[in-house]
Amino acid sequence: MPQALPDTPHASLAKDWRQQLHARQQALQEAFEQSGNTTALLKGHSKFVDQLLQALWQDAGLNQDVCLIAVGGYGRGELFPHSDVDLLILLPDNYDSALDRQIEALVGTFWDIGLAVGHSVRTLSECADEASKDITVQTNLLESRWLAGHKQLYAQFQAAFAANMNTQAFFEAKMLEQRQRHAKFNHTPYNLEPNIKESPGGLRDLQTILWITRSLSLGSAWSTLAKHGLISQQEARQIRRHEQYLQMLRIRLHYLAKRREDRLIFDFQNDLAKQLNHVTSRSKRASEQLMHNYYRSAKFIHLMNEILLQLLREKIYPNAAPAVQINDHFEARNNLLDARYSALLQKNPTTILESFLLLEQHPELTGMSPTLLRTLYRVKKLVNRDFRQNPVNKQLFLDILKQPDGVTHALRRMNRYGILGNYIPAFGRIVGQMQHDLFHVYTVDEHILNVLRNLRRFALPELAHEFPLCSQLFMQFDKPYLLYLGALFHDIAKGRGGDHSTLGAVDAKRFCKAHGLNREDSELVAWLVEAHLIMSSTAQKADLSDPLVIENFARQMGSERRLTALYLLTVADIRGTSPAVWNAWKAKLLENLFTAAQRLMRDASANADCNIEIKLRQQQAEETLSYYGIKKPSYQPLWEQLGSSYFLKHTSQEIAWHSRLLLPHLNTEKPIVRARLSPAGDGIQTMIYMRDRDDLFARICSFFDRMSYNIQEARIHTTRHGYALDSFLVADQSSKSVVYRDLLNFIEYELTQKLMPEQPLETPLQGRLNRQVKHMPISATIHLQREGQSNYHLLDIVAGDRPGLLSQLAHTFLAHGIHLHTAKINTLGNRAEDTFLISGKSGQALTDSALQKLKEDLSRQL
Repeated sequence: MPQALPDTPHASLAKDWRQQLHARQQALQEAFEQSGNTTALLKGHSKFVDQLLQALWQDAGLNQDVCLIAVGGYGRGELFPHSDVDLLILLPDNYDSALDRQIEALVGTFWDIGLAVGHSVRTLSECADEASKDITVQTNLLESRWLAGHKQLYAQFQAAFAANMNTQAFFEAKMLEQRQRHAKFNHTPYNLEPNIKESPGGLRDLQTILWITRSLSLGSAWSTLAKHGLISQQEARQIRRHEQYLQMLRIRLHYLAKRREDRLIFDFQNDLAKQLNHVTSRSKRASEQLMHNYYRSAKFIHLMNEILLQLLREKIYPNAAPAVQINDHFEARNNLLDARYSALLQKNPTTILESFLLLEQHPELTGMSPTLLRTLYRVKKLVNRDFRQNPVNKQLFLDILKQPDGVTHALRRMNRYGILGNYIPAFGRIVGQMQHDLFHVYTVDEHILNVLRNLRRFALPELAHEFPLCSQLFMQFDKPYLLYLGALFHDIAKGRGGDHSTLGAVDAKRFCKAHGLNREDSELVAWLVEAHLIMSSTAQKADLSDPLVIENFARQMGSERRLTALYLLTVADIRGTSPAVWNAWKAKLLENLFTAAQRLMRDASANADCNIEIKLRQQQAEETLSYYGIKKPSYQPLWEQLGSSYFLKHTSQEIAWHSRLLLPHLNTEKPIVRARLSPAGDGIQTMIYMRDRDDLFARICSFFDRMSYNIQEARIHTTRHGYALDSFLVADQSSKSVVYRDLLNFIEYELTQKLMPEQPLETPLQGRLNRQVKHMPISATIHLQREGQSNYHLLDIVAGDRPGLLSQLAHTFLAHGIHLHTAKINTLGNRAEDTFLISGKSGQALTDSALQKLKEDLSRQL
């Protein structure tokens, strides 16, 4: 423990204090790393800083009417290695203004010696005013502790603070604050990079409880709460154990980061796991074991936070209203569901599922009573094999899924209380399971429940504006609960090894059979699970303007019912991975694929006759061009040079746009660049028309890379007379606001300049790797296959995304004499999944040796 600091003049000891502070902090770190004792570290750090501040205060010779007070986390004696030292310098209401200079010098000294101080200087009356206006200030002052100066002034401060405490207002403010804080993390503890302090189930959830119990004079320690009967002694020990675990992680994070860092980011997960002696096994990485332990603690804290806040609400708002009987088993008390007798769940385990069903059927109920929640947590092991085989329980579970309202809330509650994972053991195995694919930002179970939530949003009329087609289809779907089952099982086999879609389909089929679903419905659910990636893959990788692609996809669907179900699940699935993955481009691709396949299924005479499709698109383009007064003879020479493949690659809208703009430029010697906002709202469409050249794709990629714009789609076409007509769809991934007229003019002018033959080809950008890609790399995969009987090869690349990646690929294609026909660029978070249709320079098929050299070169780069 640090010794008292010597009482000597400040000027001669400023340097010594700084050195001593560093030495003591180093000693505390070494002692912690040897013992792992969180309490000793937090209290020891606080006590040492107390002594240092008291010595500095004494050396400053401040007027004895002034008082130095520790507040916030430092006030409660928990000072983490790199946390701020929160201080209040308390002044009497009538103080000498000469004090201001002394206080300013003292605070400067705090910083000079290396203390990260968060301070405020207030009078007694100012403290009262600020606390009444700002809940953060009031909370900070709640945890005050005298350090030095006038003790009587501190006593007056405490008395005034207690007198002004409105427990009901304080409780409501803290509840609002918690709801807003949880919303920042999407109301889940299961983010892949959680904040140990702020996330749901984090340390702040425990602090919120103790702040409220302090305001009620019920104590500030878990053992004290047990004495008051709020929790049992066992619960007090459990809470303290989980609290210490999170404190230990936070301390280690601070030391690893060498700064205040409360997020369990990928950068530190491996090092932290190593410190805690986690070892990678065949089934789980060391970091996954670490995070599994974290999620277990966060889940328990989240549950205890819910229970204790309800108990505290009952103390603050005592209500003796009589219970209202719901049925023979349950009653409503203060709008909370409660068991009619204490041993109900133990004696009749079927009522476990019944409780969740009743919450759906009674929207006036806001949740479960603290007593019922505690009992549920204790009896969750009764949901065992015998329970699962009980026909009554099977029907209850299906009834929960079939309710018109509350399905998402019911299943989230069941997961939070440990019931869902026991009822579906395969689901229990993916609770808290990490996903190392760089685009999911939630654990597997949380992602699944997000997908379910997204499906449920299609059922709400007030949200129909979000996805009008999905909402319409969902309302017409005969059995929505089959879609929910598809969502529950679609990723349930992740982490087992093998194809999770195939393994999950086996689980789904077994579940459906056990629950008495008929053959058609069972096969639909199992098929949805097995096929849940097909639609997104086809939409984002294949050429949707090719009738053969649509015909093959429609054949895979088999029926319109399956097509509709898969479309709804796919939209919900992609939206449930991460807020950053879904965009208007993906929405439009999926909708186009759905409508094209639906049209083919409904029209039995429709087929993959390319000539019919070309004629249809030309007729639609002619009609659009006629609105501009453009007659067919004026654009016929251009169309003759475009060739039939052009009309299969582009929609009638795009054909009309290109034709209108290129009328005077058929044999131009200068590059023609035109840009517009996509009519579908999914980005900026850019058209490039010029004499074909080998480095064209590389130049365009380099230009958009330097603009920090993502190329989402590229269609490359060479006319019969040797001109390139390339179409790019690009999107700005930043949130900056732009004037689009200026932006489109900029693209048209600047890209034209870059395409001039005298301009040198720029080298690809060498940007820094995203930290997630750096610390959680994925193995790059390169797959090449012949495209049917054509001369083309399909090149699929999956790799961690990075600045300049597409430019590097374009330069590689250039070096190998590759001719690019189409490119689909799919960025999923920090994961790139790009698909290219390629051939030799003159359109000939690439030889085996050329393909092998290309693959080796790409592998070295990626």
